Amino acid sequence: MQQRTRGLLIAALFGLATLISACTQPPPQGPPRQTGEPAPAPAPAPPGAPSRVAAPALGVKVDNVAAARPPTGLAPAEVVYVEPVEGGFTRLLALYGEQKPPVVGPVRSARESDLQLLAQYGRPALAFSGAAPELLPLVSDASVVDVSSEREPGSYYRDPERESPNNLFLRPEQLPEGEPLKTDALPRIGTPPAGGTPTNDYEVRYSSATVGFTWSAEQGQWLVSMDGKPYTAVDSGRVATPTVIVQKVSTHDSVIRDAAGNPSPVAQTVGSGQVTVLRDGKAFEGNWNRPAPEEPTTYTGSDGQPIPVAPGQVWIVLAP
Repeated sequence: MQQRTRGLLIAALFGLATLISACTQPPPQGPPRQTGEPAPAPAPAPPGAPSRVAAPALGVKVDNVAAARPPTGLAPAEVVYVEPVEGGFTRLLALYGEQKPPVVGPVRSARESDLQLLAQYGRPALAFSGAAPELLPLVSDASVVDVSSEREPGSYYRDPERESPNNLFLRPEQLPEGEPLKTDALPRIGTPPAGGTPTNDYEVRYSSATVGFTWSAEQGQWLVSMDGKPYTAVDSGRVATPTVIVQKVSTHDSVIRDAAGNPSPVAQTVGSGQVTVLRDGKAFEGNWNRPAPEEPTTYTGSDGQPIPVAPGQVWIVLAP
């Protein structure tokens, strides 16, 4: 009897051990990946924001009259300059580093102001649609790589849905490269200084144009307006920027004139003057200084301390 009881006990224990072993086995795995099966592709990066990498630099002259709007390709630019041109209008100079758009434009002609501005960034490529004959020798002597539509016609195309001359566009990837961007010439990033004047709207007036900025606390950016209307881009919607630098400059007339006889103004960006930096919903007053063409522009407050910019794109408005 004892042997029978002992046998039943051993059988029960063996069954329990088998059950426990089955319960602790790992779950079945799917079939192993075949060695020839490719790994999942990474998600594509979103449209590039400025990266401040010392990649080949490119400046593009972008038209800014009403007939040229909306533009395309501004969002990846490290800096967007607003420059006075003849007739009291403005044009843009978009400066790109590592991030470049597939298309940018409408592209228009260069001005003497562009050459002085770009000298602080090394030797960027400069894309433009043409220039007055008097300017071409200056372009050749300047610290830029000429990648104009005359030099690189295969990189440009005309949009048949727009009227000439506001329909020339550029494919940057097809251009010869400029030298690496001197990133230390870009405005310094940092926390805002103490003080500042709370500001909701700021407008810069030219004789035939206005450029406005409205603070959006929700977006943490300044919404850009041109001639009192929201400024939008084909590829990115409403144009906005975290930082605006309004750089007061003197101008003088160059020998270049437009078809109406208006002289082309040259913005003097070497030297010093007053500046207003807009960021974080405030205006900070101070001074700008650039001792030589190859030197970067610095922005300081009344105490002599730097006025840093917020991360992201910077708009610099040259205000006569």
